[in-house]
Amino acid sequence: MNSIRKGDSGAAVEDVQERLAMLGLLDESDVSGTFDDVTLVALRKFCEQAGMQASDEVDSKVWSALVDASYHMGDRTLYLRMPYLHGNDVLELQQALGALGFSSGSEDAIFGAHTENALRKFQVNLGLPSDGIAGAYTFAALRNLEHSWAGKEPLHEVRNLGFARAADVLEANALCLYGTCEFTRSVAQRMSNLAIATNPASHIVSADTLSVAPSEDMLLVEVALSAAEDTVPVVDYENEETLQRRLSGAIQAARANKPLRIKVVLPGRSWMDAGEERTAQHFAITLLDALCAVL
Repeated sequence: MNSIRKGDSGAAVEDVQERLAMLGLLDESDVSGTFDDVTLVALRKFCEQAGMQASDEVDSKVWSALVDASYHMGDRTLYLRMPYLHGNDVLELQQALGALGFSSGSEDAIFGAHTENALRKFQVNLGLPSDGIAGAYTFAALRNLEHSWAGKEPLHEVRNLGFARAADVLEANALCLYGTCEFTRSVAQRMSNLAIATNPASHIVSADTLSVAPSEDMLLVEVALSAAEDTVPVVDYENEETLQRRLSGAIQAARANKPLRIKVVLPGRSWMDAGEERTAQHFAITLLDALCAVL
């Protein structure tokens, strides 16, 4: 492209000015289509903020950086390709996913393999097609969860509620826990036992203890060893540090459907080389704790 310099005028200059205004570096009233002193000052500020060498002209490098900075999440479809897509919209996506518990590694504004992997996990978590493509449905889901991620840092620590302080939560929320094999049924039963031991009036129970069918307002939580093919929100247990945040997103997504159902997929029958009984107890404690924290 031909460089745009001070004194130039026309549609290209106006485009540059509009992008600078969008970034808050130029007042809307200064978008005139003429590259003047005010535009030059704004351009220099942009270069400084972008970590680039100060420039008095818009060459191809500056233009590319300006376009990248002008994107906002939802402006275009994001997906893995070569060369990688990059820009402020990718950075906003990475920040949103990280705050929701789906880390894409470094927040570098580049849509690489780690970002695609985080996006796929988010999509599975909300019961969306896990295609790794950030399009209209994915952006709509992110907008619905904006209160959970906007302005928040990536989640790095577990905030446990503790069963003793969860007594009211256990009584106020109706959940039916169930598994489809001996091990997952054991985890569900142990969660129910822990809940009842904490509060005898607990409404968090296993399917094995129900004498009647679950009511429509009862949240069904399936404990499984495989995601398989399912259209319900799926939560991978794999990272305990972000389990609460991901459970919260899945439950919010489930509340839009009937019956209310989510699936939690365990990483296997062995935790830290422990036997099945210790592993089942560990999963039961951490899952119940995480559920109590988000209900």
